[in-house]
Amino acid sequence: MRKIQYILTIGLMNLSTIVLTSCLEEPVPTSFATAKQVTESLSAIEQLAGAMASQQNTIWSDDGFGWGLGSILKIRDLFTGDLAQNESNYDHYIQWEENYYIGESYLVTQYTWEVMYQLILTTNNLIGTVHADEANSKELGLLGAGYAYRAMWYLDMARMYEFLPNDIFPDGTNERGKVVKNLTIPIVTENTTDEQYRNNPRATRQEMFDFILSDLNQAEAYIPNLSDTHGRTLPDISVVYGLKARLYMWVEDYVNAESYARKAIDAVDASPETPHVMTQEECLNVQSGFNQAYPWMLASQQTAETSTVKSVLLNWTSWMSNQTLYGYTSLVGDPFVMIDHAMYDRISNADFRKLWFKAPANSPIANNVTFVHSYFKQTLPTYASVKFRPGDGEYELAQVGSATAYPLMRVEEMYFIEAEAAAHQDPARGKQLAESFVKANRNTSYSIAATKQDDVIEEIVFQKRLELWGEGQSFFDIKRLNYSVKRGYQGTNFAPLTRLNTNGRPAWMNFVISDGEGYNNKALDDWNNPDPSDKYDLWVDPNEAN
Repeated sequence: MRKIQYILTIGLMNLSTIVLTSCLEEPVPTSFATAKQVTESLSAIEQLAGAMASQQNTIWSDDGFGWGLGSILKIRDLFTGDLAQNESNYDHYIQWEENYYIGESYLVTQYTWEVMYQLILTTNNLIGTVHADEANSKELGLLGAGYAYRAMWYLDMARMYEFLPNDIFPDGTNERGKVVKNLTIPIVTENTTDEQYRNNPRATRQEMFDFILSDLNQAEAYIPNLSDTHGRTLPDISVVYGLKARLYMWVEDYVNAESYARKAIDAVDASPETPHVMTQEECLNVQSGFNQAYPWMLASQQTAETSTVKSVLLNWTSWMSNQTLYGYTSLVGDPFVMIDHAMYDRISNADFRKLWFKAPANSPIANNVTFVHSYFKQTLPTYASVKFRPGDGEYELAQVGSATAYPLMRVEEMYFIEAEAAAHQDPARGKQLAESFVKANRNTSYSIAATKQDDVIEEIVFQKRLELWGEGQSFFDIKRLNYSVKRGYQGTNFAPLTRLNTNGRPAWMNFVISDGEGYNNKALDDWNNPDPSDKYDLWVDPNEAN
């Protein structure tokens, strides 16, 4: 029964899907301005800039997963082997976790596609409104932010939807006999006409790279004019450099990736505002730990007036903080978010990041883990996350506890990009960079024993996965590097129906395009990614087998 309720018939898809054509013609929700509704005034352009940030936290539907960008970050982490979520009657993410019914005709597939393109719509609206040759300095700064955000969303989508070979579909041939290897998504800009959209093929990796790089070059030219990042919700030059670092990592241009990661770090260090490497006290603070934008390069901010916060249940804190009495993690069945047991065991006890998770009762660090209230020390399962705290440590009042920020880019990521990119060129240099950062900021006794290049890279990426746990970024490294996902093993804390093991990158990391798009864009006919649903056998613990 639970599977049937997620099926969308073709007729329903035709009625309900907000296709890309709609994105070109219809306004975003009425609380935001659109290009058709505004004049060339600065206040209108500022509204469009605000829409780029606000749209991230707009409720798409009342389904438990339908709460915007933060939910997509969660989905990406659920696709890895890093974040475990126990089964529950209130777990609305089971299709992604269990790898079933995530093909083209399902609501969950429609969701990820539409939410990401709605974000792109907000950037197209701004870019199409500001004319650089007529704009003043402030407008140029906002234009730069628009180009940076558009590049960010296209880069995320390209990496999510690009087909890469895997153990189930090794040659990239889909069910219709088409080879879709390295195809990404259609490019839609402020100048795309309806006629062009209706025959708009998936961009190749090279085409998408060139488009994103062009946007980032535009952003780099204009964004120095931006004097106010509105509480780190608009990108600045450090974010542009960080996006270039991500872009070059995607195409495995490690020389440029290292260079731009360093540029981002240097730009953060030179910033008069507050981005910086988070300290131990900031990371573990029970009132402000990972819920305030001020230390980060870029954040998504929810306030008491944000629709996600007003909903009580459909927001970041409800799903990612285990320490509330009002969120999904507090409901009957408790779909807690936890770190993978094997990943947890690999973390040194000397590394304070291990205190982001509830330790086993017999652990020497068990009493070092802090909770917003002793109640959660008693009720949370072992390995449950305490990384993302409710706002002000408020675990009872949703309008306060859920009015939080979540990170979109932190400078810590740049240090690990720099180290990994260096290791692809020279393992010893990459090793030195990673050791230097972790020793200085996370674990004073840290060292890397590995000497072989692949092993050094894997260790650096592991440290990055730990640092960015729960932030939706590890997906990209696992997919890029063809790493296996292993959820089934003796002692696993993954729920029985999620214990799927792969040989290399999982097939499910190639997101499938919603067929609602194919009904309107004929160039997508026959060119979707193959459906990975139910393609892996469950690992069954012999001690639990009947």
